[in-house]
Amino acid sequence: MGERIWTAGLVVIGDEILSGRTQDKNIAQIATWLNVQGIRLAEVRVVPDVEARIVEAVNALRSGYDYCFTTGGIGPTHDDITVDAIAVALGVGVVIHPEARAVLERYYETRGGITDARLRMARVPEGAELIPNRMSGAPGIRVGNLFILAGVPHITAGMLDALTGTLEGGRPVLSRTIGAWAAESEIADMLGATERAFEGVAIGSYPFFRDGKTGANFVIRATEQGLLDACGDALIAGLAAKGLEAFEGGI
Repeated sequence: MGERIWTAGLVVIGDEILSGRTQDKNIAQIATWLNVQGIRLAEVRVVPDVEARIVEAVNALRSGYDYCFTTGGIGPTHDDITVDAIAVALGVGVVIHPEARAVLERYYETRGGITDARLRMARVPEGAELIPNRMSGAPGIRVGNLFILAGVPHITAGMLDALTGTLEGGRPVLSRTIGAWAAESEIADMLGATERAFEGVAIGSYPFFRDGKTGANFVIRATEQGLLDACGDALIAGLAAKGLEAFEGGI
C-alpha cells in the first residue's frame, strides 16, 4: 500500500480576477499553506460571479478531492453570491448564523452599527460552521469538506491561520531546486530516467531565457528527506556527466 495522498481543489470566484483588474494572490498562499498541512493542491478553477458556474465548479471539486476551498464573493454587496451559490450546490437553504451576527454586531458597534448590507456577511448555508476572522470581523464558513474564504489575501491568510492544524493530512511535501544552463531538450531523457529511478519523487522542469542564454530550474518534490536528497544528488551527477554545472537552489 502506498502512502495516502490528501488533495484539495480551489475555486477562485470573481469577475475582477477574470477581467485582470485584480491579480490573484490566493492560489500561491493557499497552495503553500496546504502543503504545510500535508495536503496537495491538485486543481484550481477560476469562475465568474455566475451562480451556475460556481455550483458546477464547487460540486466537481468537493467530490473530486478530499477538500474544496473557495475564495471571493462573501462580502456585503449584491454581487457577492458565493454563499447563495454554494447553498444551491449543497441543496440547502441560506440562514443567518447567530454567532456570525453577534460577531458582526460587536465589530461594527463603534463603526456605524450593523446594516442590512453588513448583515449579509452573517449568511451561511444551513448547517455551516464558522471560520474565525480576526482581521475584519466577518467570518469564513465551513460546511463538511468545503471551506468558504474571503477573497482579500490578508483576510484569507488570517482564516487559513485559524484553520492551521485542524485538517487531516499526510506528510508535507519537501522540495529541492537545482538549476543548470541547458535547454530542456538536451537533458529531457536524463530527467525522466532520474525521476523513474526514485519512486515517490516528482521532478518539475521550468525553462527560462536570460542574459542571452537558455536555462532551466528543476524542482524535486518528495515527502521523505532522504529520498529528496538522493534524487537531487543523482540529478547533479547526471548533469555533471553531460558537462553541465548544477546550481543548488536554482538560477
